[in-house]
Amino acid sequence: MPTPVVMPQMGESIAEGTIVRWIKQVGDSVDRDEPLFEISTDKVDAEIPAPAAGVLTEIKVPAGETVAVNEVVATIADPSEVARPAAAPSEAAAATASAQPQADGAGPAQKKVPPTPRANGREAAPPAQAAPAAPTGQDEIRRQRSSPLVRRIAREHNVDISQIHGSGLGGRVTKHDILGYIESGEAARRAAAAPAETAPRAAARAAAPEAGRAAQRPEPRTPAYREGDRVVIEPLSVMRRKIAEHMVMSRRTSAHVHSVFHVNFSTVARIREQKKAEYAELGTKLTYMAFIAKAVIAALRRFPIVNASLDEDNIIYKKDINLGIAVALEGGLIVPVIKHADEKNLLGLSRAIADLAERARSKQLKPEEVQGGTFTITNPGQFGSQFGMPIINQPQVAILGVGTIEKRPVVVDDAIAIRTMAYLTLGYDHRLIDGATGDQFMAEVKHQIENFDISSA
Repeated sequence: MPTPVVMPQMGESIAEGTIVRWIKQVGDSVDRDEPLFEISTDKVDAEIPAPAAGVLTEIKVPAGETVAVNEVVATIADPSEVARPAAAPSEAAAATASAQPQADGAGPAQKKVPPTPRANGREAAPPAQAAPAAPTGQDEIRRQRSSPLVRRIAREHNVDISQIHGSGLGGRVTKHDILGYIESGEAARRAAAAPAETAPRAAARAAAPEAGRAAQRPEPRTPAYREGDRVVIEPLSVMRRKIAEHMVMSRRTSAHVHSVFHVNFSTVARIREQKKAEYAELGTKLTYMAFIAKAVIAALRRFPIVNASLDEDNIIYKKDINLGIAVALEGGLIVPVIKHADEKNLLGLSRAIADLAERARSKQLKPEEVQGGTFTITNPGQFGSQFGMPIINQPQVAILGVGTIEKRPVVVDDAIAIRTMAYLTLGYDHRLIDGATGDQFMAEVKHQIENFDISSA
């Protein structure tokens, strides 16, 4: 029997996924667990394996479409069940038409159409098709259905989700919908107009739904190009669009402040040089990131507020330290998480960082491996950046940016010396973390790196 291929459930809160590309095409043979198609969700990008071996006989959902979990997207059949390709639709239709009798309609498949009854000497109009049913309460429920993140944004901005036209599956309101709605200023206009709205105005708005929809459209913006400009236009990828939504939401949510520290990595560089051969024999590469992660863990233990989250009027202190390590991908970025990082030594951190980075680049991460982070480290310095001002990864309250690590001239005891140095930048949410706390945290990270103790690592 043919095996249906369904959109998998890639996490407890994930309701849909977007098919980025089909790795196999109709007619291709596939083995069980061989990558079949690639999807993108709110949490992770992943390659989905085939549920059975056989031949891919049908693709129901093309690349670029978003579908609900458990919806059938393709069919795999046993090779012995695959028949020769069916005739093209136009050929099949022509063959059917030529086989049907033209004169008396006596063919077995032809159905006689009764004469249309007359009314007042004229043929009555054919019965009209039934009009589509009016929207029901279920439609409204589907339209208001949204993720916890969307509902939280709605609460923070006092937005009624039922007033937003959702572009997601079944009218589902997405992050893009609610952020665009807030950006347009419609939420503020509705709130200001509500007390003074008169009955005639309310009746007029109810009678003109199109006007209401037009009011929800974003304000006009300066065009990105003019007619006649030499441009190439490409749609945003699913990953790029989700990154954009998350970054804009984070800037709106957190009061970003940044502190930059110049840190001496000379001791770490010496230890790394001494130990890298030993670590290579153990099957992993000893990088600066493992030392930085170890120093950050020590600082988070001293300053638990930096490992916390803010939930409206409550501070959520996280007992576990789950480090997110940003990994650059082609056309995007993803942040896999090292769970219980505080329980790992330097070797364990080195292995975890290398494993997550490798599987992130090969799209082999599981949804739970990109969730639950409590603090993030990003490393633009690997591309030569001196330092940057990273955006916080919500719902966290801080992120560490690592600049390029290189030898520089510095002043040591009133003399010019060459040392291995780097700038570290802490971006933090000023709603929860004061400048003094942020700087104290960074001073502890600096101390841990400059006085790294390999015996306790």
